[in-house]
Amino acid sequence: MSRLGKKPVAIPEKVTISVADRVINVEGPLGKLSYEHRPEVSVTVNSDANEVVVAAEGDTRESKAFHGLTRALVANMLEGVSKGYEKRLEIVGVGYLAAIAGDVLQMRVGYANEIHKKIPSDLDVSCPDQTHVVIKGIDKQRVGQFAAECRSARKPEPYKGKGVRYQGEQVKLKPGKAASK
Repeated sequence: MSRLGKKPVAIPEKVTISVADRVINVEGPLGKLSYEHRPEVSVTVNSDANEVVVAAEGDTRESKAFHGLTRALVANMLEGVSKGYEKRLEIVGVGYLAAIAGDVLQMRVGYANEIHKKIPSDLDVSCPDQTHVVIKGIDKQRVGQFAAECRSARKPEPYKGKGVRYQGEQVKLKPGKAASK
């Protein structure tokens, strides 16, 4: 069995969770999330201890794998509706910038045309300045996916480090051509 899956998940304050017919509904101050878990696991809410317990139904390899996965997804849902998730991107390069126009993120990252990314309705995207993008939301997967899509517009290149990167990401720079003697 999954060691992490055995640990119960504590329910934060002001968050309600309900399980009915394999559908987990979580509601908190920031919003609502739902997830339909696999039949290989069972999810129960212990209201006395204020925690969620995930248990594997069988002893198969699949049920063990889904045991830890389901527990992690439930924990992420509970954290998302109580605190939320945030990813920060930095844009490095001369003339590289980002701006928001309506529900579209516009990025100039060295191509002939601007790159336009439609902002999903459940995410809050802002540009505090032209070289930073902040992505916030309650669903960890959606926040990470949109951040990865924005980063893939121009990944940091290894010679000058220009491109879109996560804030705090270290880019290892390669030496250029050695000067000939």
